[in-house]
Amino acid sequence: MIDTIRRFFDKYVAPDLERAGEHHREHGYHLATAALLFEVSRADHHASEEELQTIGSLVRQCFGLSDTDANALMELAHQESEQAVSLYELTKLIDKRLSLSEKIHVIELLWEVAFADGELDRYEEYTIRKLADLLHVSHGDFIAAKLRVERGGGRSRSSR
Repeated sequence: MIDTIRRFFDKYVAPDLERAGEHHREHGYHLATAALLFEVSRADHHASEEELQTIGSLVRQCFGLSDTDANALMELAHQESEQAVSLYELTKLIDKRLSLSEKIHVIELLWEVAFADGELDRYEEYTIRKLADLLHVSHGDFIAAKLRVERGGGRSRSSR
């Protein structure tokens, strides 16, 4: 499972991150986030239609992907999330390549999915907390991201 994500990351994400342009760097880290979005959606053992629609919207709008690329990425990310035993290796790859600001944006996107169905499940919150820890995002930044998204002021919403 992790090997498939790593191959996807190495093929599509790492080359973008290695280019000098900020646009390429931003595009790359968005791609790497898709599997984590699915992980949050299934944290409560039920991915609601609203959560899946939010993931689709985030992947298309925030990540700047075509429908074809977004659908391919979503399918791969969904399959990998279903089979995931541990996200440590994936978060390790993301953690090494992102700035703190970019990691906080990832946490905001995760909160977008958790709040999509109007119900924040404790397992969703736990999963986001765990991912924030693995990405070395402080508790203060974790809470601030939650509050921004809960109040409708997350960065992903303002970029829509």
